[in-house]
Amino acid sequence: MLSQNKEDEKNISNKRVIMQYAGMATQFLVVIGITVFAGLKADQWLNWSVPIFVWVLPLLAIIGMIYSIIRRISNK
Repeated sequence: MLSQNKEDEKNISNKRVIMQYAGMATQFLVVIGITVFAGLKADQWLNWSVPIFVWVLPLLAIIGMIYSIIRRISNK
């Protein structure tokens, strides 16, 4: 009976970790999508020949998300 409770707690803990990382991955994809879209609109609005914002905005978002992930993981 005691080992069953420990196993149940471990399964619940594993599910929480999986959901946490799935949430971070979803957030990462949404942020990349939004920054690419914003970069496209900014480049269209400025009418530049080189699409700078399409590259810069997602790059800044990736750097920020990696920093955020490292902070979350290092706190544990």
